This record gives sequence, C-alpha cells and structure tokens, in this order.
Amino acid sequence: MRSLHHGRSPGDPLVLPGPWDAASARIFAEAGFEALATPSQGVSASLGHADGDTPADEMFAAITRIVRAVDVPITADIERGYGLPPERIVERLLESGAVGCNLEDSEGGQLVEPQRQADFLAQVHRAAGGRLLVNARIDTYLRGSADPLAEAVERGRLYVEAGAECVYPIKAPLGDLGVLAAELKVPLNAWAPVGGGPSPRELGAAGASRITFGGGLAHLARAAVRELAGSLREA
Repeated sequence: MRSLHHGRSPGDPLVLPGPWDAASARIFAEAGFEALATPSQGVSASLGHADGDTPADEMFAAITRIVRAVDVPITADIERGYGLPPERIVERLLESGAVGCNLEDSEGGQLVEPQRQADFLAQVHRAAGGRLLVNARIDTYLRGSADPLAEAVERGRLYVEAGAECVYPIKAPLGDLGVLAAELKVPLNAWAPVGGGPSPRELGAAGASRITFGGGLAHLARAAVRELAGSLREA
C-alpha cells in the first residue's frame, strides 16, 4: 500500500473508491482500482446507522467482510477509533485484514486539541510497528476554524512528527492543496466531491497524491436505488 502513494506524477493520484459493503468492493476491484478505502458514512448507512453512531464491533465486522471479498488492499475509515485504546485499535484493524486507516481529529463536532491528537497518533503508530499506514484526517476546513489553512499546516506538522504517513485535510479547497503538500512533505489525501467540483486529476495536479470520496459514492448508489423504487411504484 505504501508504494502506491509515492512516485506518482502530478495529475495521476492514487484514486481510492469507497466501498460500503462486499458487493460494492467487488465492483470497484473488478473495475481495476489498485486499492480501496472504506468510508465510515457509507458503511454506517449500509448497517442502518447514522455516521458516527456505528458500534465498533459492527464497523470492524463490515471492514472484515469487505477485505475478504477482494484481492486489493483496503484502508479503513474508523473515525476516531471508537474510544478504543491505541493497541486495541491496531489489533482490530490487523484482525480485519485492513492495511491502513483514517483517524480524524474532531470529536463530538469539535476539533481535538492538536497535541492531544498527535500523542494519540503516536501511540497508534508505535503499536502498529509499520504494519499499518496511518492517514491523519485534519478537520479544520470542516469545523469552522478561523484560519483553516494555517491550522491545517500546524496540525499536519505535529501529526507527521507523530508518525502519520499521509494527511487528509478534508474539504480543503483546490488552491490550498499545493501549500499543504509543500509544507507537510508527505502524501496528501484530497476529498473529491461527486456530482461536481474538481476531478481527481485536477486534485492531483494541485498537489494531492491520494483521492477519496467520503460517503459520496454510497450516496449516489442510494439515490439510484431510490429512483428505481419510485419507478417501480409507478409501474
């Protein structure tokens, strides 16, 4: 998985669709994607929960099913770890077969104090011992920071020092990606909106090495099923 993040030319980022179950994972893998990244929102919806409300056991069971369904690497969005200690987070991920994870730096809708989050990431990094790629999500653009770029750089530096191998300033605008990539000097994960906004290639050209979609692809799939359901009612 690590090798897929490095040595990529501008405009050719690693594109990681977000499967929400085993069937969608198979579809993305059969389409030829090199790796996949589960979205907590999409997985939660598939399990009947709101984003952030899925019990840890259900989330890790879903990740395990997705990993088992395909022959490509899977990295998992596990929010902020469901209150588990770092050693247990690593154990659960390795048991699931995931090769990496996202860990976000907000809790209850509020940003976590930067050093506290860096200490948490460092503990996860030490427990993983190189067996997992840790992608540190930065929520300054999501939580109304007064200066989201400056705070993202500050937090990103702390997280990289703590062992994060990739950083994810979710919803950072196109113009900020190059600054973040230059300042943090690790692969940068950009969020790609579905149904409008910068394309993966445009995000890559701006500085992103890795592209994910959050729960957007699962949302599109649900919208298609909703339309199908409506047409069946009218038939």
